[in-house]
Amino acid sequence: MFEVTRAAAKQIRKTAGDGDMEELALRVAANREQDGSISYRMGFDEFAEGDTVVSTRGVDVLLRTNDKSLLQGAALDFVEIEPGQMQFIFMNPNDPSFVPPTE
Repeated sequence: MFEVTRAAAKQIRKTAGDGDMEELALRVAANREQDGSISYRMGFDEFAEGDTVVSTRGVDVLLRTNDKSLLQGAALDFVEIEPGQMQFIFMNPNDPSFVPPTE
């Protein structure tokens, strides 16, 4: 299904605590763009009817039915893009613009 890395989970919990939103889950939404790529949105939200809840690394993630297929097998990470610049990134094999990391 959908996964959150350790680094992302730690940052999500910190952000929720800083914003006094510990009782809310993280909603992740995905949208297929005209060029085939996938755009993402996320924010803290309450459960709504029809949501799927994915619990991963101590974080509850809400997914709407429409978004589940676009996020199947995807992961949310929190990485250092440049020195001192941390950012959430989506690693999604369903996104044609995704380039898997090389080892």
